[in-house]
Amino acid sequence: MESEIYRPLGLTDDEFKLIVHQLGREPNLVELAMFSIMWSEHCSYKSSRIHLRRLPTSGPRVIMGPGENAGVVAATDKISVAIRMESHNHPSAIEPTQGAATGVGGILRDIFTVGARPTALLDSLWMGTQDDPRSRWIFDGVVGGISSYGNAVGVPTVGGEIHFAPPYAENPLVNVVAVGIAETTQLVRALASGAGNHVVLLGAATGRDGIGGVSVLASSGFDNASSDKRPSVQVGDPFEEKKLIEACLRLLDAKLVVGIQDLGGAGLTCATSETAANAGNGMEVIVDKVPVRETGMTPMEILCSESQERMLAIVTPEHLEAVLAICEAEEVLATVIGTVTPPDEEGIYAGRGVLRAYFDGALVAEIPAAALADEAPLYDRPQQEPAMFRVRTDQSVVPPDDWHPIALEVLKTLDFDPSSIYRRYDHMLFRNTLVTPGADASLLAIRAPGVGGTELAMALSVDGNQLWSRSDPKSGTLAVVAESLANLACVGATPVALVDCLNFGNPEHPEVMWQFSEAIDGITEICTALGVPVIGGNVSFYNEAYGSDIDPTPVVASIGYRPLPTHPVPDPRRASGSVILVTTGETPSLSGSVFAEIIGDRRGSFPTIDLERLNHLLGVIAELVTADDLVNAATNLGAGGLLAGAVKLARLAAKGLRIELEDASVEALLAEHPSRFLLVTEQPAALVNYLLGEGLETAIIGELGGDAIEYEDWLHLVR
Repeated sequence: MESEIYRPLGLTDDEFKLIVHQLGREPNLVELAMFSIMWSEHCSYKSSRIHLRRLPTSGPRVIMGPGENAGVVAATDKISVAIRMESHNHPSAIEPTQGAATGVGGILRDIFTVGARPTALLDSLWMGTQDDPRSRWIFDGVVGGISSYGNAVGVPTVGGEIHFAPPYAENPLVNVVAVGIAETTQLVRALASGAGNHVVLLGAATGRDGIGGVSVLASSGFDNASSDKRPSVQVGDPFEEKKLIEACLRLLDAKLVVGIQDLGGAGLTCATSETAANAGNGMEVIVDKVPVRETGMTPMEILCSESQERMLAIVTPEHLEAVLAICEAEEVLATVIGTVTPPDEEGIYAGRGVLRAYFDGALVAEIPAAALADEAPLYDRPQQEPAMFRVRTDQSVVPPDDWHPIALEVLKTLDFDPSSIYRRYDHMLFRNTLVTPGADASLLAIRAPGVGGTELAMALSVDGNQLWSRSDPKSGTLAVVAESLANLACVGATPVALVDCLNFGNPEHPEVMWQFSEAIDGITEICTALGVPVIGGNVSFYNEAYGSDIDPTPVVASIGYRPLPTHPVPDPRRASGSVILVTTGETPSLSGSVFAEIIGDRRGSFPTIDLERLNHLLGVIAELVTADDLVNAATNLGAGGLLAGAVKLARLAAKGLRIELEDASVEALLAEHPSRFLLVTEQPAALVNYLLGEGLETAIIGELGGDAIEYEDWLHLVR
């Protein structure tokens, strides 16, 4: 092709040759743009699919798994829960407020696309340190975008986490989790079934915002030209989204649509090709009929725009009038833009469903739908274990003799009060929230307007720890999953499923692909052993700035169920009494810890976890928390070890905490491992006897009560 115009679109020479082979000819510019976005890393997962296949995805409660708009797990025989996790990293770095807001809007559409009413949001935010003005600007914009969109659309943000570290100054991470509740019979898949059915575009008019977002912005790293990508960030409208939610749920409740798909990354090209390919059909789209809000838009711009708050519905002719009437009542624009077609009977594409787009009466694109949606190249990219990793795993962190001042630095590093964020979020909408933000996990009653209630509650936790994953991508990522499941146990829940957001650097770097593959193995090992299926997720590659990759940052969101509480759930914010340390007996490590990071010692790797013992421990903790007498608070020990966990407990309770330890060494206080909990009880003897009977190591280490304390005073007690 003249001037190799495909290269600026993110396509390689070999990929262009494959496109020519798929079409039997060279593509025109419109077709080339459509391939560039659908074959981008963001849409096609061409570097990760080969590894993601190793994840366990099935389980007794799984209704929908990877490949659908959202994962779905059964709660009862009639009610299901949908969950989805996505990233909006690069858009948030360019335009923090709109980047984060449109990330929320997009993931909410994934939830109601499967027929579930969105009922909760969580987020995992990774930012540069706040002594940098640009990082403060990004942080404030991201939090503002999440709060303004979520609050306005009417979906509560019930939990999350925030991390500040230098690797995320230029490339912040904004990972969002959405959850919804549905009647199981109302669930719907993204299928363009039935030749002759109408293709109806719902929602906002199409503009030029977001064009090239998935290929140019989300599938490349940052450099000095990144500010030029600002027009690739979409602009969201939460009020339009709210109307779209109500219209779509009414359509699904009345069973007026055959299939439905949101227009997120890759816009109309993605929605049309994926729904057609999923059903083995083709589609004819009249691009002129797409409502636009800007003059002079070309077919390529309309097909590739990532304008927000849009859905594609497949409707039978007999239901079209009813669909249009509901959309008019909900003040949602609805336009018939095409028709589902059967596979070609003859010609070069015989037996294949073909997506054909027309503009001003002329055919502007003719591509087999599956070529766009399913037949992107699959890469098994080279992997290489970093030389530093091989050297340092045989060594150990060596703390300085006078480590107490560094312990204070650990506490200061973890000193950010998340309430300054979640106070900006409405977390009580629907009045389902039973445990509010700030605890180890959120807890919500499983009920929603128009859906009904159950005798169950769902626990949600989102977790990541880049120091653990960097220390050892396999065992560290396994530990991240362990911590997320441990957080569920702290509110009495048993895990039923997991979704992930895998944030890594440039996949063309062999060291990054090694980190990614190892992380997949870690998730696979623990989820297989504990019977927790991975029902969906997101891979975010090219998180790099000026040639430097971020630390490997896999983030997981877990969901668990427990009986609906009949009494207040144990919560550190209401706790008092004796503090008990309970563990499986495994030795924590300074490797990969906050302490080791502060002293600049990256030797060693994160310790392995005995998964059988962990599973037993999680079951015991969950059972204790759901009981009504022995435990009034439970918290898992993660970053910062026992020292940070104890101070966090005291702060949440707004009480003093006196600790007496037989071993007050740096390892005892600051080493990290997720298989450890602090329990607070008014009946210490009974609780200790119970835990010992379960074969768990247990010790009464202190008393929670009295006036609040300062770090220095607490350290003085344990020295």
